[in-house]
Amino acid sequence: MVLHTIDSGSLRITIDESGAELSSLVDRAGRELLWQGRSVWKRRAPILFPIIGQMPEGILRYEGVSYPIAQHGFARDQDFEASDLDGNSVIFTLVDSPETREKFPFRFRLAVRYSVTDATLTVTTTVTNTDSVPFSASLGEHPAFAWPLMEGIARDAHVIEFALPEPAPIRRIVDGLALVESQPTPVVGDTLTLDDTLFVADAVIFDQLASRSVRYSAPGAPSIVVSFPDFPILGVWSKAPGEFVCIEPWFGMTAPQGFSGEYSEKPHQFVLEPDESREFTYSVTVEQPSP
Repeated sequence: MVLHTIDSGSLRITIDESGAELSSLVDRAGRELLWQGRSVWKRRAPILFPIIGQMPEGILRYEGVSYPIAQHGFARDQDFEASDLDGNSVIFTLVDSPETREKFPFRFRLAVRYSVTDATLTVTTTVTNTDSVPFSASLGEHPAFAWPLMEGIARDAHVIEFALPEPAPIRRIVDGLALVESQPTPVVGDTLTLDDTLFVADAVIFDQLASRSVRYSAPGAPSIVVSFPDFPILGVWSKAPGEFVCIEPWFGMTAPQGFSGEYSEKPHQFVLEPDESREFTYSVTVEQPSP
């Protein structure tokens, strides 16, 4: 484990070179707001690439050849190279290798820049196709925030407020794959009240999302605003009895039930031509409670 810390004075961020994973988010009052990866779920904020969720039977098919690929891809389990550490920002880079090409048969570069200004963490991930052929892929962020945000606050007092009303149906997952049929949204107006029963059927997936930001809050606690302008889908997930909630901006999602096509035919992915790059940015802003 090799850790790097950046600090604005209002927010102290620590990132692990393994997976380029955010591992700590501490506010100016010294409160740790990120889940710390205990036994029920040992990760904290993995990067999901080149898939989100699962492929049927764990197989990616490209031009008739089958490649085994695990849930959420492989980036979260790779060592990234850190560079340009300047106290307020750091960049982590992963390039393809013979090992990755056994799972995802393309050359690529994945660069993740963490920067902190005042009480805002900004994460910009740049995916570059360094191959001679086009490829499609997905990218997901998976930060797990403390739930409750502070000791002594009831878990059922926590809500996620969307920037806009979200009346559209949601998607659910069974055995790792997305149900084709949509489900009624649990959002009332613009507010999702958090409760463990929400996650009995795995993640709540908003794939017809109007908003591009949410506020996670409870009375008397700091609020966390997650903005994700480059991600059209949002997953919200927890796993009892863990005291965390994941707010997950996604470009892409798990394969639908019944999908049997080539990887390039999987819904919701982005496509990169040779030498093309695409940036995906999300941010986390901590707002302190009123005195």
